[in-house]
Amino acid sequence: MLGAIIGDIAGSRFEHKNLQTKDFKLFTRTCQVTDDSITTLAVAKALMEAKKMHKGSKGERKLSIKDTELIEKMTVKYLQELGQKYPYAGYGGMFRRWLFSEEPKPYNSFGNGAAMRVSPVAYVGKTKEEVERLAEAVTAVTHNHEEGIKGAKAVATAIFMAREGFTKTEIRNEINNRFYALDFTIDEIKDSYGFSAACQEAVPQAITAFLESDSFENAIRRAIYLGGDSDTIAAIAGSIAEAYYSVPVVIKTKALTYLDDDLSRILQDWSLFMGEDDKIG
Repeated sequence: MLGAIIGDIAGSRFEHKNLQTKDFKLFTRTCQVTDDSITTLAVAKALMEAKKMHKGSKGERKLSIKDTELIEKMTVKYLQELGQKYPYAGYGGMFRRWLFSEEPKPYNSFGNGAAMRVSPVAYVGKTKEEVERLAEAVTAVTHNHEEGIKGAKAVATAIFMAREGFTKTEIRNEINNRFYALDFTIDEIKDSYGFSAACQEAVPQAITAFLESDSFENAIRRAIYLGGDSDTIAAIAGSIAEAYYSVPVVIKTKALTYLDDDLSRILQDWSLFMGEDDKIG
């Protein structure tokens, strides 16, 4: 999850400002936390609270429909609660209206917001199937279009596989066979790639930025270098890169300075939560 936040912060100053180099300062005074981080932390909070409220067995078992409904309810609650607390984080128009709605309903979106916030589920599901089910639960409360759900599942699956020690070739094959054709390189599409907030035009690119990288930082740089919706593409690439490489301490330390006390507290709670043995699932 921290990888998504770091990608968001580093990419925040480059949205609509395409670069011609991967050599740039990762963090500056103009970097900031945006909606990518806020919504990711909201999903993490929802999962933690759902765990606290969970009344089922603590043993090994499949995720039930009842659990899924609880996670959906908590996702709505904390997306709205945290989103309303940070109303100027850069939300899209439809999502912003959803945030302040008294009766929030999904609005058939396939925007890349579905994929930028999904990373926490890859840390609580115990199988690919559970991770994908959780991904759909936290996504469909807003982005219930099939492309939105597909984008969230693809990212969550890539993160889970990276955590489980799968190779990049195995991750690429999984995404190729089940989600998107990854038949391009970042350099090949760089000049023609434009801004898009759609999952299908951001998720394959972000995954490719990770697959081409040789370090966590390099994945972030490749994603931002591509251009377009830089903070979101970097957030997605960063979320996978964290699981594969882990985050260098110096980058983590600097990134944390951009979070206020409330956001830092959620991240700290998440770290404690991940230390538990019995996870959702």
